[in-house]
Amino acid sequence: MTRSKTKVSAVAGSAESKATAPVARGWVSFVGTGPGDPGLLTLRAVELIRGADVVITEAPNHEPMVRTLLGLPAPDQEVDEEPVTGPRFVDGGFGEDGQPLTQAGRSKVVVREAKKQGAVVRLITGDPFLFDSAPEEARACAKAGIGVEIVPGVSSALGVPAYAGIPLTDKSNRGVTVLSGADRVDWSRFADDRTLVVLSAVGPINEVAEALLTAGRPADTPVAMTCLGTTTDQQTCVSTLGQVAADCRSARIVPPAVTVIGDVVAHRQALSWFETKPLFGWRVLVPRTKEQAGGLSARLRGHGAVPEEVPTISVEPPRNPLQMDKAVRGLVEGRYEWIAFTSINAVKAVREKFEEYGLDARAFSGLKIAAVGEKTAAAIAAWGLRADLVPTGQQSAAGLLEVWPEYDDLLDPINRVFLPRADIATENLVAGLIDLGWECDDVTAYRTVRATPPPAPTREAIKTGKFDAVVFTSSSTVRNLVGIAGKPHPSTIIAAIGPATAKTAEEHGLRVDVLAATPDVEVLVDALADFGAARRLAMLEAGQPVTKPSERKPSARRKASSK
Repeated sequence: MTRSKTKVSAVAGSAESKATAPVARGWVSFVGTGPGDPGLLTLRAVELIRGADVVITEAPNHEPMVRTLLGLPAPDQEVDEEPVTGPRFVDGGFGEDGQPLTQAGRSKVVVREAKKQGAVVRLITGDPFLFDSAPEEARACAKAGIGVEIVPGVSSALGVPAYAGIPLTDKSNRGVTVLSGADRVDWSRFADDRTLVVLSAVGPINEVAEALLTAGRPADTPVAMTCLGTTTDQQTCVSTLGQVAADCRSARIVPPAVTVIGDVVAHRQALSWFETKPLFGWRVLVPRTKEQAGGLSARLRGHGAVPEEVPTISVEPPRNPLQMDKAVRGLVEGRYEWIAFTSINAVKAVREKFEEYGLDARAFSGLKIAAVGEKTAAAIAAWGLRADLVPTGQQSAAGLLEVWPEYDDLLDPINRVFLPRADIATENLVAGLIDLGWECDDVTAYRTVRATPPPAPTREAIKTGKFDAVVFTSSSTVRNLVGIAGKPHPSTIIAAIGPATAKTAEEHGLRVDVLAATPDVEVLVDALADFGAARRLAMLEAGQPVTKPSERKPSARRKASSK
């Protein structure tokens, strides 16, 4: 009887590929994760990770990356609800004794897990088939009769120089050679002017440079060494072949690093795009509700920041639902002329109440709808409704009052407004509507409850200035953050979404540096980015090194606002 050969698939994301690989006789998917940025994962990689029963990791960032992708809490994180189940994680780099596994040891781990009849994903930093152990592990699987799939990843040899703003080829340099500094290399073969990409060269860089100089390469040949590439800890040291060892030692370049040798390094001065982002590497605190802030954090990442979301408030149903029940019944019975939504949470609360009663958007027939701003109007539109009134200027309760019509007993058959709001909402809107001749049913649609304090390391970081900035999206986030975690350090940049939030921050002893022109989270983040860009430019013009707010204590702080 002849055993059929094991088929190795190297096709990523083809139309015939499924969300999970076949597991009838054991199957391992070797998935390249790229140099470090989770955004570089391929579609096929994400597909397989989501369907995995077992994930064998290689690097320290692999398990956190998978947990974030799948929405899983950290192993030590307390959760209020039943946690989402995820794959079982197996360390493929170190044994139970804490010692690094040999090549044979890693292969045994992969084969052992595959024989348990589950969808096994083996994560490989960079690309599985470039300077990695994946080929040997795949051969071990094939020998054991286990099927494999190879999912290419972005190699650090290509991805890291791109993130450093260094093209590996240009019109004058058409060839590139990729080498490993950890291997025995005859450097005399590379005396010409071709571009060299050297991996694992932090330790042996002095020997590599001396060998190339001895082979005939000029001492002024440009060299760039980038460590922790594609992450917000990325750092690039630009030097020459004659000085690179000393310069990288002085810059404290640490592994893992990618070294580019050749004239293409000169392009970095014009093409550096990642390390020059306005908030590059900034640790930004995002006080939030448990359900929100995803879009805010994503926009911060786009500007190079590292957002850390700290729950400060939780949105809960009202303690007594009778008032809300009565108001919804009145809405259906035609008791109101207007309904005014002052937040996305208010839209969500009314919609949930409608679903509870088996109602839909048709119950709004004949009712006029007002929204405090564009974001709230978008939430209303997602329900299949259109807001009749949205402020054209300031998107706030005050702005809504500016455009709200006076009650006219000839034009308005009903003079009552349904106002579903938070339990801590101010009375300004109600008072303003009454002045315009309207009667209001100010109904508590939801409660904002202070969250439990964050972990001790986070509280310490807030108080000691380890955060570069904090973005406040409401007055309640200011009050609750100070209440559960303490006041941010004076060196921390404070950004507020609007005048009311800024006033609350100042009442708590905080100095506001950034004020959004309109109360919108995207505008707020962009205003913080503008502040960071101006700060960076000022440092460069002054001949100073670019540092983050957490790295220095400025003697004077300025107030900025987006225009």
